[in-house]
Amino acid sequence: MADNSSSLTVPHVVRREDYRPPDWLVPDIALDFDLDAAATRVHATLSVTRNGDHDRPLKLDGDGLLPLEIRVDGNPVAADLWSMDSGALVIALPDAVHIVETLVEIAPQDNSKLMGLYASGGLLCTQCEAEGFRRITFFPDRPDVLSRYSVRMAADKALYPVLLANGDPVEQGELPGGRHWARWNDPFPKPCYLFALVAGDLACNADRFVTMSGREVQLGIWVREADLPRTAHAMQALRNSMAWDERVYGREYDLDVFNIVAVADFNFGAMENKGLNIFNSRYILADPETATDIDYDGVEGVVAHEYFHNWSGNRVTCRDWFQLSLKEGFTVFRDQNFSADMGSHAVKRIEDVRILRAAQFQEDSGPLAHPVRPESYMEISNFYTATIYNKGAELIRMMALMLGPERFRAGTDLYFDRHDGEAATCEDFVRAMEEGGEIDLGQFRLWYEQAGTPHVRALLTHDPVARSVTLLLEQTVPPTPGQPEKRPMAIPLRTALFDPETGENRGDELLMLTEARQSFTFQGWTAAPILSINRGFSAPVIVETNRSQADLAFLSAHDDDPFARYEAMQQLMVNVLVGRIGGQAVDEDAVIAAIRNAATDPLLDPAFVAEAIRLPSEAYLGDQMAVVDPDAIHAARDALQRRIGAELEPLWRDIHARTRANAFALSSVAKGARKLRNTALLYLAASGAVDGPTVAFGQFSEADNMTERQAALATLANGTSAEREAALDIFYNRYRDDALTLDKWFQTQAFAFHPDTVDLVEELGRHKDFTLTNPNRVRALYGAFAGNQWAFHHPSGKGYRLVADCIIALDKLNPQTAARLVPPLGRWKRFDEPRAALMRAELQRILLEPGLSKDVTEQVSKSLE
Repeated sequence: MADNSSSLTVPHVVRREDYRPPDWLVPDIALDFDLDAAATRVHATLSVTRNGDHDRPLKLDGDGLLPLEIRVDGNPVAADLWSMDSGALVIALPDAVHIVETLVEIAPQDNSKLMGLYASGGLLCTQCEAEGFRRITFFPDRPDVLSRYSVRMAADKALYPVLLANGDPVEQGELPGGRHWARWNDPFPKPCYLFALVAGDLACNADRFVTMSGREVQLGIWVREADLPRTAHAMQALRNSMAWDERVYGREYDLDVFNIVAVADFNFGAMENKGLNIFNSRYILADPETATDIDYDGVEGVVAHEYFHNWSGNRVTCRDWFQLSLKEGFTVFRDQNFSADMGSHAVKRIEDVRILRAAQFQEDSGPLAHPVRPESYMEISNFYTATIYNKGAELIRMMALMLGPERFRAGTDLYFDRHDGEAATCEDFVRAMEEGGEIDLGQFRLWYEQAGTPHVRALLTHDPVARSVTLLLEQTVPPTPGQPEKRPMAIPLRTALFDPETGENRGDELLMLTEARQSFTFQGWTAAPILSINRGFSAPVIVETNRSQADLAFLSAHDDDPFARYEAMQQLMVNVLVGRIGGQAVDEDAVIAAIRNAATDPLLDPAFVAEAIRLPSEAYLGDQMAVVDPDAIHAARDALQRRIGAELEPLWRDIHARTRANAFALSSVAKGARKLRNTALLYLAASGAVDGPTVAFGQFSEADNMTERQAALATLANGTSAEREAALDIFYNRYRDDALTLDKWFQTQAFAFHPDTVDLVEELGRHKDFTLTNPNRVRALYGAFAGNQWAFHHPSGKGYRLVADCIIALDKLNPQTAARLVPPLGRWKRFDEPRAALMRAELQRILLEPGLSKDVTEQVSKSLE
């Protein structure tokens, strides 16, 4: 297959304002695959219909395809009636309705981009979102062309005994020469990005689900036979997801079969293809020996996410790729709420906000900032971002909060019913919320249009004579690329005022901040209350208040909103650390007291305690500074962590001992105990206790689960003890034949606070088990390293060069994965000039590379602006 990377310095820019309905529609398509890893032939039969009154030719997108045959209405097409235009097939057609047939040949085993049809571990599988279908056959590769698919596959039965596609199985049979065939039909019109095919030697974990209307659905999770025991959790997650979507949204599954296939080589986490979800194996396979609690939660959440797409993405899809958050933001919101219902609402909200701040807030403050509904792109794959997914979910959450449960459900029902079988827009969703929820969301639409994270300044003043308090709120939205000036947003802020003497919450209110400056007055306050604001993280904003450290300490002990309580504790720590970095005198005793209080409170969920008492990450601390100083941040955080460890050492020993379990369990109680135990181990090791490495190695050796084993390994990896080397060797030898678990070995070392991490990562890049061809392995080493602020920003610039070298080499194989490594280099404006110059130099070096893909070109060129 031909390479589709571009040597152009400035790739073509696609703009939302230029959208035009498709010239031709394809109501039906029949695909016939003669499957072979080296040479697959694809015969496509398209029923095409002219869309509107025009005489424009039929244009079928293609990428690296060589047309072997072209027929229209059964007849070969004359050479003067078709042409090729940048890989696309253009055919002049006289009438409004035709049957167009093409035959092409592709080479799946040579497809290192993992887009289109490719080979992975003996399987043949597809990935078509966003524009991969054009690498399979000629077709109008855009999401607003919806077709009914009939798929026939023929293959060597010994190599590919299982043949799967979208929809329901229709028939199958034997062929001469040890071959066989199967036919699948999908009765629901879908865009080509949802097409899927898998062929290979797979075993099935089979189950069934009876829908709320009494229909029986056959469920299958297909993996290598050796991996079948690790699929039970994913199957239970699927069943739970189907029941939850019926209960919460009234949405029932619509086919007779629902299949999932796990593959080792995958650019994304998973893909929601209609009836045949294809998953990165890391989000399917789980058992206590190889998967952490985070992995288990990831499997549950991603299985739910892809299943929920059956309605929010498949039955109602996107009109164009600028509307990507229409399906992704909505579905992330749905999977977040599902996971919260399956576990702890408080802990899930903390986890989601932490991810948002770590990824999306950084994106919003850098050169790659873009609105939730972007205005332009060079390469659509670059817009599968935290802004589209995570901030998009926050927009849905805000609407759900403003409407309330009943009106929000009315809005979603209207949305699904009105647009079922259509390609819709973000505006269609908002309009359904307005009509179904009886609310005006005119100003709220700015959340889709304006990039940047709003800053809200909250000042609470008390008038003892009038027995009133006034809350002054001021909002600003910082400039972002292409948007120097912003309008005020509609920001819903859940707020409460606490009596400092009784600890009583005198009432939770939802305040709507709609102006640049706005005041709210509350009566009946003899003494000044303590402000709790943005409770539950009701809006994705950065809040600055005039609350004192004493106020934050009070809230960290008394706030009845779990997220606000966590937030107060974290802000208490941030203030101390940022003050220490700035050379100010700070009171660390308040932090230690708050941690002791939380860790000894028997009424608190251990999982919540573990979240609340951990120090903010170094990256998050950097986000609080005008100029990031990685060395000063690391030194301050490390010193405070050591002091907390030393002063509370008996407490950490007690927690570590009493949370030790006799046998593994996956209950919320057991998961919370493990999370708290691992936090206690971290502080105990930080205390400088002589036996710290011994205790960590003991946990590593005795653990009956990966959660405790990897946490102990990570704790040891930060130091230089003999136990560190022993544990790394043991872990490697135990799991070197398990690719997913070996990823943890690479990742742990890349993310470690070890003085030689940069050199160790360089060595690991030459390790015999490292490969650029597997995206999981690349993310485990270089992705983790780029997220290690202290190591990546080594003043020598060695970290920047390592990542840049990886981007250049990987771009020749897999541009999508390479492009996702660019953003850490693109934050150069946030750092001191020596580091900034080194990062800019690496970006410029990448941009000068011959034949650079448009994926990487767009990311790098925007990062240099």
